[in-house]
Amino acid sequence: MERPAAIIFDFDGVLIDSEYVGNRLLAEQLAGLGHDVTIDDALDHFVGLSGQPFLDAIEARIGAALPPDFVEQRRAESRRLVESGIAAVAGAVEFVRSLPGGLPTALASSSSTKWMRAHLRHLGLEANFGDHLYSGHEHVECGKPAPDLYIYAASQLGVPIERCAIIEDSRLGATGALASGATVIGLCAGSHCRPGHAEMLHNAGVIHVAGSFGEVSALLGFA
Repeated sequence: MERPAAIIFDFDGVLIDSEYVGNRLLAEQLAGLGHDVTIDDALDHFVGLSGQPFLDAIEARIGAALPPDFVEQRRAESRRLVESGIAAVAGAVEFVRSLPGGLPTALASSSSTKWMRAHLRHLGLEANFGDHLYSGHEHVECGKPAPDLYIYAASQLGVPIERCAIIEDSRLGATGALASGATVIGLCAGSHCRPGHAEMLHNAGVIHVAGSFGEVSALLGFA
């Protein structure tokens, strides 16, 4: 693999280990409403979704309408997590800090820029990305799995998307990343990555799949 001119990171499940935490809380919330949804169900059906498509997927899965206060309950939980922080994916902080000086980097996430900035602050990585935090809700009309967010992030970095590497962990994210024309690395390092995760990414079309940030470094020629 040729060394990239820039790296674009997904955030949840790539830099912070939030996918397992968030989907465990979601499964508990739905169980409290009387729906038999396990964390495995949540990880299988809801990872990578946000906004109305996320709500639509939940309602389709449970076969019922969500209560009016469901979104506010999710927001309250999000505020709590912003205050307390979430652990980094193993090796993520060290990898970001080890990147060559001057290499452009950006985040491209379905989460809000407020969420990203707060957790980067917890991790001590806020300065590593500066203002290059891009949200599928805030910066483009079509979020993931459309490629628009990655293309927008590359344009803001001033690097052709074809010369960027994108690190993604979800099928939806990888689908959009591949469609952008970038080199894509599928990452299976978060606690939400169960047996078969690498195969799922390969089946989505990802050629380069890494089980750790050490493997990412080797793939990119930084090791």
